[in-house]
Amino acid sequence: MFACEKLVPASEVFPFATSRGIAVGAFNFSNMETVQAIVAAANGMDMPVILQASSSAIKYMGFAYLKAIVSAAAAEATVPLVLHLDHGKDFAICKECIDEGFSSVMIDASSLEYDENVAKTREVVEYAKRFGVSVEAELGTLAGVEDEVKVAEGAAFYTDPAQAADFIEHTGITSLAIAIGTSHGANKGRTGNPKLSIETLKEIKKHVGDFPLVLHGASSVYPDEVSTCNAHGAELNGAFGITDADIIAAIQNGVRKVNVDTDIRIAFLGAIRKHLDENKTNIDMRKYLTAARTAAQNVVMRRMKTFVNAH
Repeated sequence: MFACEKLVPASEVFPFATSRGIAVGAFNFSNMETVQAIVAAANGMDMPVILQASSSAIKYMGFAYLKAIVSAAAAEATVPLVLHLDHGKDFAICKECIDEGFSSVMIDASSLEYDENVAKTREVVEYAKRFGVSVEAELGTLAGVEDEVKVAEGAAFYTDPAQAADFIEHTGITSLAIAIGTSHGANKGRTGNPKLSIETLKEIKKHVGDFPLVLHGASSVYPDEVSTCNAHGAELNGAFGITDADIIAAIQNGVRKVNVDTDIRIAFLGAIRKHLDENKTNIDMRKYLTAARTAAQNVVMRRMKTFVNAH
């Protein structure tokens, strides 16, 4: 288990967000540089932050390296950190992460029938509460592809507002991920102008009150970051994301955790491509990874400012 006072369950940061009418940023990482970027941004903003690792990121790093990197970051952090499993597919991976010292996990059984989703979620909650670990679950499904999450656009569906309250009551979860029009990956919808259903969100909030709601697939996919990538050899044509205006409206109507992954990937990629393009004799990976880390930190701060300024 981690032995760091700054590593806290998500349940300890949600009251902070709720009382201020803001959202806590939840940022995915898969190497040392992205952890450093996220924590440096959080320190600079003086805001708690959620470090998220997907199952594929854990496979890539391994628990030993992941824990060592997060422990080092936590030792230097000046703000509370949450270490969260993103989209845990079953009880086994959630249990493993809890046993390895994660302070928060997500069980994503949203593709199953409602009763089975409730049962599988409750199983994780009952184990997690023995260790003071927070649990997020999902009701409704998001389209798109990100890591091991793959949902066809036609198979996605919105969260049922009345069902949300029942789900919370019968599972005992800490937070609820909802589906209101976001999607995973860099291409969010077919039209290039994805819109969140704020009316659906308002109905959900009527049923659940101030219960912490989570927005997945919420990267903004900033055009300037995409342009940097494409100017240096990438082919991210048709990449688009959720507008800051929609994110702010979601936060104003009860969203307390906003997930970001794609934005970091694009910024990281753009910085590396730009550096290599402009420094064709360089063979020092530290130089282009430093540029990538700075770009990632800047985009994390850019997103956090939106989440904080929503109140």
